[in-house]
Amino acid sequence: MISSGSNEPGSSCRANLDHRAGGFTDVHCHCLPGLDDGPIDVSEAILLCQALVDDGITHVVASPHQLGRFDGRCDPHIVRRTAKQLCQILHERGVTLTILPGADVRLDERIPQLLESDRILTVGDGHRYLLLELPHEVFIDPLMLLKRLDEMGVTAVITHPERHDFLACNPDCVSRWSDYRPCLQITAASLTGDFGRQCEEAAWTFLQADLPAVVATDAHDTSARAPRMTAAYQRLSHRLGRSAATLLCMENTRRMVAGQKLGVLGEVL
Repeated sequence: MISSGSNEPGSSCRANLDHRAGGFTDVHCHCLPGLDDGPIDVSEAILLCQALVDDGITHVVASPHQLGRFDGRCDPHIVRRTAKQLCQILHERGVTLTILPGADVRLDERIPQLLESDRILTVGDGHRYLLLELPHEVFIDPLMLLKRLDEMGVTAVITHPERHDFLACNPDCVSRWSDYRPCLQITAASLTGDFGRQCEEAAWTFLQADLPAVVATDAHDTSARAPRMTAAYQRLSHRLGRSAATLLCMENTRRMVAGQKLGVLGEVL
């Protein structure tokens, strides 16, 4: 963790949200040092951030784990402060990456109250989209939480459903959530087969659901969990066409950061 700096909400390196042509926005990445199971120190964080840039990413939502086994850690002010400081270090080193604060929030019945008291973070600190991670050990249906979040004006983004064993084997379950229009966040490396055949097949299946979707790296390091956005974009372009790949990897992710309505893949296929 970087130890000093401003605690102001939204004070991370986010002054310029004008994306360079062709650049990706990554809405789920564990790139902050010393907070969770991402980089252990600043040196590793810099390497990961450089890998993101090399993968064509210009903007990244730093999203350390909150709740679950990280309950009590990664408070929003710490995430905001660390994101701002890492962005400054990158600027000094000439690494052109904009970092926004966020979190990968484990399913918890307290989420609405924690949101209201600023104890968990939304995507880009925008209070419009929330990365929601379901427990891997057992399937807990988030339907009632999706309803409550919707009433608060917050849309859930279900992170990596293709890597959840129950959902991967029962992809029709997501249709139960359609009234609340959650977004499905597919991991880039799943589309390229890095997580195995089941995850790859489930990822393509989820993209056919009548729900908004985005592709994100969920990168943790530069080896086993490295960013794979460019490879995923190329795979999507080959199978679904360039317009679909752009919607999933660029347009919807930019809209999410901006707090705008997301597009559905069926609109461009």
